Amino acid sequence: MRITRITRALSTSLLLLGLAAAPAVADSSPSASASEDGGDGGAPTTAGTSFRTATEIEQGQQATANGSAGDYLYWSFPADAGQRPTVKATVKLPETHAAETWRIDVYDGLRRRQACQWGAQTRTAAEGTPSVELACVLRTVRAWSEPWANDPLPGTYYVRLTAVNLPTSDLGVPVGTEIRVDSKDIGGAAAVDGSLSEPLVPGIAAKSGEDEDSERGAVLSAIEPEDGWSSGWWSDRWVWTGIGAVLAALAGIGGYALTRGSGRPSRVPPGA
Repeated sequence: MRITRITRALSTSLLLLGLAAAPAVADSSPSASASEDGGDGGAPTTAGTSFRTATEIEQGQQATANGSAGDYLYWSFPADAGQRPTVKATVKLPETHAAETWRIDVYDGLRRRQACQWGAQTRTAAEGTPSVELACVLRTVRAWSEPWANDPLPGTYYVRLTAVNLPTSDLGVPVGTEIRVDSKDIGGAAAVDGSLSEPLVPGIAAKSGEDEDSERGAVLSAIEPEDGWSSGWWSDRWVWTGIGAVLAALAGIGGYALTRGSGRPSRVPPGA
């Protein structure tokens, strides 16, 4: 009996030691993270299904999302004056699928569809193709434009990705998507005289209203460029204008010095 009690006590002690050591072993083992899975830390992993639910992404981020063929996937990003955004999307298709045509469209803050300067905006993936890549390079965003024009203006831009003319057999098949937005700063070459009072961002009108405490005063979009929205009046065009003015003044002084001669002619008659 005494030996049995000692054995039970030893078994209980060993069991308690094993339970206590288990968390330490678990803590020492590597854990999965977004970076290990190939994701960009903090980048969105979902997509919206409409303009109002579009997932907000920053420029330079690579967002991912899973969806189904036939769905409309929406993202939104900020673009400021002087930038020329480039939107790139990759759709990962299942192993077995029919020929599919995918399309990417970009809309401005007024939900006007913006034309692409160049890029494969629409592509058809042949049967069994593992992925399809799309791209759209927008026109340079202007600080101001005429009301009747369709020029890109500062504010929120929406990206819509979907399959068009999809075969019935492929409706609802799972797909994976990757999207990234980058911009090239054009600078003073795209500068114009004038600027918007506010960027075309959802909720900006409610924010600038008097009733800031009401629900209507809530801002629907929290994304903006890394350095904030530009005022629209300053650009490197001012620098080149100043340099041009200085060069013109120096050219005028030099021309005068070359053409003025030796001074006023003498008034003394030649034979005096």
